[in-house]
Amino acid sequence: MESEIKEVKGLGRFYNKDSRTFRKREWKGFKDTMYDYGRWLKLYGYMTVRLGAHPILMIKALKRYRWMVSFLTASNMIDKHTLGLRGKELRYAHEQFFSLVHSSVDCVATMIVRDKHIRPNSKKAAKLREKTIMFDEMTPKFIMAGFPTLKWVDIAMLAVGMPSEIDQSANPYYIDVVEHFGLAPDLCPFPATESGVAVADDYPIVGKTYITSSMPCDGSLGQVAFMTRYLKDIPIFQITPPQRFKEEQVQDYAVKNLQVCIEFIETHYNVKWDWDSFWKGCQMYNEEVQCMLNKWDVNCTDYPQVCNGALALQREYEFMGTGCLDPFFLKTDLKVDKMMKKGYEQDRKNDANKPKYRAIVWACPAHYYTNFTYWAQHCWGVKTMVDMECMLSHHFMHIGDKDQAMIDMAKSYEKMMMRSHTNGGYANSLDECWKMCEKFNANIVIMFDHVSCKNVGGLHGLFEEQARERGIHMIWIPHDLMDARTVSRREMREAFNKYMINVFREKPLDPTLVDYEDTLAW
Repeated sequence: MESEIKEVKGLGRFYNKDSRTFRKREWKGFKDTMYDYGRWLKLYGYMTVRLGAHPILMIKALKRYRWMVSFLTASNMIDKHTLGLRGKELRYAHEQFFSLVHSSVDCVATMIVRDKHIRPNSKKAAKLREKTIMFDEMTPKFIMAGFPTLKWVDIAMLAVGMPSEIDQSANPYYIDVVEHFGLAPDLCPFPATESGVAVADDYPIVGKTYITSSMPCDGSLGQVAFMTRYLKDIPIFQITPPQRFKEEQVQDYAVKNLQVCIEFIETHYNVKWDWDSFWKGCQMYNEEVQCMLNKWDVNCTDYPQVCNGALALQREYEFMGTGCLDPFFLKTDLKVDKMMKKGYEQDRKNDANKPKYRAIVWACPAHYYTNFTYWAQHCWGVKTMVDMECMLSHHFMHIGDKDQAMIDMAKSYEKMMMRSHTNGGYANSLDECWKMCEKFNANIVIMFDHVSCKNVGGLHGLFEEQARERGIHMIWIPHDLMDARTVSRREMREAFNKYMINVFREKPLDPTLVDYEDTLAW
């Protein structure tokens, strides 16, 4: 088998079943390899500058929090997404992924100087906490546009979200902790992990209040109960967007809920909502939304550009992680927008780089296999035009109209990650899927079948039936979101392989990617 791999010289040879790392770095040709290496230096250079300013605090954080070590493998996360990429596609991916790592590093830097666990006796840290709000990762931060004098830290994104997408082995420990505590093992690993971090006392305490949301499901509601007990001495506010958010009569409630949250912040921090600052935030949000829509428009053509995981993850962190309030994300968006339009014109002129198969991703993908769509592209020629997880709050804010702006902001919370298509009525998930297939000219739906999720399971038969009526290939990929022990990456690939071989009668573009072992890999 080893000689066969050397002969094929495919991407599968980089995976090592006995190691977390790749066997070696990929040679992409001189120009692309030098670019790739330069981006590697840029990544660790930024981490060194931002985090190296506090070496003692970083060491304390690494010793205090189990999940912190996952951030040291950030370059591997980017490597596994850029494996096999060349030219402009390589550059799109690097730009997109660096923006989310940039944001995460900033978040870590903000955390370590405030954390009560790391600096229990520091008056400076205590003073910083007095001006900081803690957030749950399933709660967008856009409301902070109206509070320019306050800082926020997404403590769950730090402890749960980002580590799970960097390192597939980051979350199972916390799942085991909470199950030993007595939680049922059939719960979604997302709220289970968040609850496990609380049981293990592994959340940083960096602010004097905590804002969470009702999130998309009952399991997440249960997680809020754990957090309420864990943060028993800290005031908590729960934003509760209506589930059937497509019905206009619920918008009054949604707006009032956000207004009460604003009052909560004003009361606890002795500040006032700043409309001028909010309008600036709305302007940044609108520009980022426009860049996102531009990517979609290009991907609707025969010459898509920014696709797969680079499209989905960047928008996820841009909106959910920073509330579209991070200038670096906007800077990256504008740069990639310019690159993308140039790349599109080149491909259109040369009639080049048309994907073999066009797909969309629907339902929540596995956090532990964020590069699955890149694997599908390299192995089978299936390119993902759009991902449900990037379709977050893509309406525009009405600047200058205070009443309408509050409605717009409420709708942005209703259309957050995991909620935008799993709530709002079954038609919002089912009918919207077919609209996206038509819009992006895709006849394949990569349907991530989260085995622990109760939200979408009831629609399985309807999806199958309506897909057959439309001549759309529905490829179900089982996974367990944050626990690769239930459904491994290899098993996910096998489900896709079987469909491509048995239904499409296809042969793989890269046979070395059909079957390989990566259980230990980050």
